[in-house]
Amino acid sequence: MKLPKAPRDFSMLINGRHVPGTGSMIERVSPAHDVPVSRIPDGQPADVDAAVAAAREAFDKGPWPWTSGGERAAILTKVAQAVREHSDELAMLETLETGKPLTQSHAEMEWTAGLWEHAAALCRQLYGDSCNTLGASTLGVTLRDPIGVTALITPWNFPLLIISQKLPFALAAGCTCVIKPSELTSATTLILADLIEEAGVPAGVVNVVTGRGETVGSRLAEHDDIDMVSFTGSTGVGKDIVRASAGNLKKVALECGGKNPLIICDDADLEGALDAARLGAYFNMGECCNSSSRILIQEGVADRFVQMFTEAAAKMPVGDPLDESTKLGAIISGRQADTIMNYVQKGREEGATVALGGERIETSTGCFIQTTVLDHVTPESCVAREEIFGPVLSVIRFKTVEEAIEIANSTHYGLSAGIYTRDYDTVIHAARRLRAGTVWINTWLQGHAEQSFGGFKQSGLGRELGRNAVEEYTEAKSVVFQTGARVSWW
Repeated sequence: MKLPKAPRDFSMLINGRHVPGTGSMIERVSPAHDVPVSRIPDGQPADVDAAVAAAREAFDKGPWPWTSGGERAAILTKVAQAVREHSDELAMLETLETGKPLTQSHAEMEWTAGLWEHAAALCRQLYGDSCNTLGASTLGVTLRDPIGVTALITPWNFPLLIISQKLPFALAAGCTCVIKPSELTSATTLILADLIEEAGVPAGVVNVVTGRGETVGSRLAEHDDIDMVSFTGSTGVGKDIVRASAGNLKKVALECGGKNPLIICDDADLEGALDAARLGAYFNMGECCNSSSRILIQEGVADRFVQMFTEAAAKMPVGDPLDESTKLGAIISGRQADTIMNYVQKGREEGATVALGGERIETSTGCFIQTTVLDHVTPESCVAREEIFGPVLSVIRFKTVEEAIEIANSTHYGLSAGIYTRDYDTVIHAARRLRAGTVWINTWLQGHAEQSFGGFKQSGLGRELGRNAVEEYTEAKSVVFQTGARVSWW
């Protein structure tokens, strides 16, 4: 694959028009190759206001909220087809901006198309309710109205996939949207917006304002004409959004961080557990909210498993994401690499043993870190409790399953968890006791559009995906019918 000779220029999309914005441009350099990839407008509050006004008019006066479920389904299905048709272009841009392996980016294009197809199917499944027990002259009906103008704010690690966990379901409900992608990875979202308009979504229904969180994201969160914010990113920023949203009490949906435990018991299939743990720890360079960044291993097999794991992890190819053999690509930025390495140093200071890696990889271009294993981590240490967001695995040892569950539940997070064991009773007990939105049994990182996704505690608010995904973008409205002569109140 050839690297770009010059960055590709993009514009924002506001009310069906490509606009340059009122600020300067942000240039994105490939974290793997150090070449300019894309340039996007550095959006300002005035650009946000223009996009919100367009979305507001499209919702209040436009046809989209009143189109039939069948019409919406047909358009969303066209978007899914368009994603597949443009998958080579989208995957290449995704890899150049994020540093993830190109083979992974190609797989994400298929997952993305599947999300649009799932949303298309739900367009015809948005039901209200009726109440026929209110008396002979009264009938009650509950409707599901689109909530209105939604702001969708997405992170840099899975740009196209995460906007597709939000946008098609908001559109299926009849909402209009203003999207703010990460300034590091905006290209694929901007291309997707064009594909959406080509598929038949009216102008103003989907708007994209690029730029930084402190300007574009903050303005969206506080804007009085925004009815809902859906955000994926760090827990700290999620809290900022909740505070900023208080002005008009807009609805807020959050999918935030995780410090996800994978419990491995003495009776586990260690080969299977090893493969699941390796995927969980190092998929997307560990820059994944669902990363199994904590392995809780029972003492009887701990030494054996750590040896097996470090030998396997040491063989994982780290390098050029355009190489088909690469499993781990580049770290998203030098700033994030510094954060990761600071955590490795904290782990050492807290008494953990660096069983593997723990260093940067010296290369002529790009930003790469070795697959890293920290062993003998204590549950109270920061590397056991804080989200590192890099290829760093913390290994914690436990004696009993009850102790493991207690350790698993001991952080502020609750996004996902898992357990490897052959004991049926242990499986059921752990699945019910673990405080997490997803619990994987003898597997890890299996996600399906048909199942809900979200977190407990400080991992988020609300749920994405599943059969109720569209309802997240609606309000319930009670309608009461009176028949016959009215009985006078007086």
